[in-house]
Amino acid sequence: MLPCIFILLFSLTGCGISDRQGQNTYSVTDADGTVVSILHKPQRILTIGASSDEMMLGLVEPKRMVAINETLANTEDTNIPWVREKISNVISRNPSVEEIAALQPDLVAVPEWLPKENVDAIRDLNIPVVVFRSAATIDDIHENIRLLAAAVGESERGEKLIKKMEDKLAELQEKIALVPEEKKHKSIALISIMPNYGGAGSTFDELCRYTESINAKAAAGNHMGEEMTKEQLIAANPDYLFFPSHENAGSREEGFGKQYLEDPSLAQMTAIREKHIGHPWARYAYNISQDIVFGIQ
Repeated sequence: MLPCIFILLFSLTGCGISDRQGQNTYSVTDADGTVVSILHKPQRILTIGASSDEMMLGLVEPKRMVAINETLANTEDTNIPWVREKISNVISRNPSVEEIAALQPDLVAVPEWLPKENVDAIRDLNIPVVVFRSAATIDDIHENIRLLAAAVGESERGEKLIKKMEDKLAELQEKIALVPEEKKHKSIALISIMPNYGGAGSTFDELCRYTESINAKAAAGNHMGEEMTKEQLIAANPDYLFFPSHENAGSREEGFGKQYLEDPSLAQMTAIREKHIGHPWARYAYNISQDIVFGIQ
């Protein structure tokens, strides 16, 4: 597994909250178009999602985050295994308003799929809530980074993080340019335990576009949210099958992939017949943070 390098580790110089909060108030407009007023640089930040935690850790010191998502805290799935040493509190994937309130955050960042009544309930507690976009492209991720950076008062750090992403993409594109044409434009079918994931409009489609590969699911006419049938998979006859991999070889997703390899009706597909089977690290295959660049790699 490649290390997650786009995480901020600043010296602990501290930045206390000013007593003159009124002079430090600023506002941001979130993905819903809501103007959110923030009294001071947040010091007890909470985000609802593993990828938003990753983005936030690219912008602020860990001590400014009041909790980490349980998915990112899971040592078998995380890109940043040291995170539990820095952030002791762990929050569930879909926390209740009460669970959020108990942590006393001074800023909460939530994905746009969170029910509006939950967002309103948190705001009713006088906690600033910033809604960010459900990313499908690298441009969406850049937009989310800029929004979160502005919300925590670290716009310059946001631009530096985006620059690191762009530098990594440029490095990868130079390598891709050296690949012989006959090895490009290969068809890849991502076999995910989330059957509705991976079609046109997904981040996997973006990974294929950047690597000059063909997303078999999208090519078959499937969009994000649509399942690829076995008949479509056979007709697509992909050059490669990708099964997202986890640290735990006995995970549900690893077992799910084996069903395809052992299915007699799929035995003559090019990918299976020629043993063109890939196992990308799951946290990069599904990533919607700055670490999407490692999914491309």
